[in-house]
Amino acid sequence: MVLLLSALAPVAAVIIYVYVKDKYEKESKRYLTLAFVLGGIVSIIITTILYMFFDLFLPLPDDYSIWQQFVKAFFVVGFIEEFSKYIMVRGFLQPRKVFNEPYDGIIYAVMVSMGFAAVENIMYVLQGGMNVALLRAFTAIPAHATFGIIMGYYMGKAKFSQNRHLWNLVGLFTAVLFHGAYDFFLFIGFIPGISLGAFVSLIVGIILSKRAIKAHQDISHFKEL
Repeated sequence: MVLLLSALAPVAAVIIYVYVKDKYEKESKRYLTLAFVLGGIVSIIITTILYMFFDLFLPLPDDYSIWQQFVKAFFVVGFIEEFSKYIMVRGFLQPRKVFNEPYDGIIYAVMVSMGFAAVENIMYVLQGGMNVALLRAFTAIPAHATFGIIMGYYMGKAKFSQNRHLWNLVGLFTAVLFHGAYDFFLFIGFIPGISLGAFVSLIVGIILSKRAIKAHQDISHFKEL
């Protein structure tokens, strides 16, 4: 029970943070729950299937090949995981009437991301114990949050733009870029000191995420109501 709670606590902290930042028009808990469940179940299933496909047709067995780890970080892990979250927001949430201000892109994308991260974190923590729980609370969970915020920023922008398809894709591929960069530095950790690059990319992601939240708060359709 302690390990389970330790796995879920940082997820809850992120959810509370983005919910509080939704200043002007709170989202329905029904749809926030839907987003979380979509991320925690459907996105996980899609990711698992696509991982199996890539393992079968594009095996990357050499853990010490920088090129293979680059492909794995950006085109396998980064793309598959962010795509599985993206299609949940794009297909099930963005078209709905409740998605009625730019910030909604952020909160729904983060809820999907946190659903995904919750399941992933539980699996890692149950295997690795409290040390893994503490490490991931300050690394992997914030990273998933920043990927979601960055993607959601552009998807919120897309909903109210004539270039909806373009901005949606910008959101997807920007999230893939940050996810891939974070993982790549970790995957090539056999190079002394290179893992620090993951923390640098995380810090940059956090800074940009805070700016993205502020930007969408400032243009809320409900700010003056």
